[in-house]
Amino acid sequence: MVILADHAMNRLPERYGRLGLPESAFSRHIAYDIGIEGLVRELSARLGVPAVLGGFSRLLIDPNRGEDDPTLIMKISDGAIIPGNHPITDQEWNYRIETFHRPYHKAVCETTDKVANATGKAPLVLSLHSYTPAWKSVPRPWHAAVLWDSDHRAIVPLLDMLSSDPDLIIGDNEPYDGALKGDTMYRHCMVTGIPHALLEIRQDLIGNEAGICEWAGRLAPIFAAMNADPALHEYNVHVSRTGPYE
Repeated sequence: MVILADHAMNRLPERYGRLGLPESAFSRHIAYDIGIEGLVRELSARLGVPAVLGGFSRLLIDPNRGEDDPTLIMKISDGAIIPGNHPITDQEWNYRIETFHRPYHKAVCETTDKVANATGKAPLVLSLHSYTPAWKSVPRPWHAAVLWDSDHRAIVPLLDMLSSDPDLIIGDNEPYDGALKGDTMYRHCMVTGIPHALLEIRQDLIGNEAGICEWAGRLAPIFAAMNADPALHEYNVHVSRTGPYE
């Protein structure tokens, strides 16, 4: 198993200052996925599996976007104008891709390859994110959500086990759709046929150590059960809902 956290941290290199934003912006979801770093580190330790964590803020460049995605470097995020990203030269755009985006994905490739080579099987890749409790004043009732494209292999058991808890409301491709061409799951799993799932958790539930511990305790046995299933360690390429692979 490999656990990913694209938006784990809110850090910026010194040369960028705060991208012209107030310090308060870096405690918001626009800068990183609140709670995910702690949760992924705890799950990695409990399960004894490797994890790859993005070490820079999504405000600098978003590792969960393809290199040709216009939202790769955001000019506005949830109403916040990002002065350090607009205007931006082609040279700076390409520098961020070469310096931050590609090394992250290289680390993902190296980690999944290492697990595959060590086991002789496809790794199970689980990507963790978090989302806000409300969007534009509309509450989000889901405690967590499972996002996916068309490869259902890891989705069915994950949804089943999470939904078996009567206290949880679990979204299935909501509040987001999991089919996004060029994103991390597309690039590393859909194209290669690796079993995978993306799990989003509501930020208010993992915003402190108690919440992180609770969700790590909930997810660790679920992930372990999935990892023990031989069917989730086979390569099988599924056609993406976003269109044909290049």
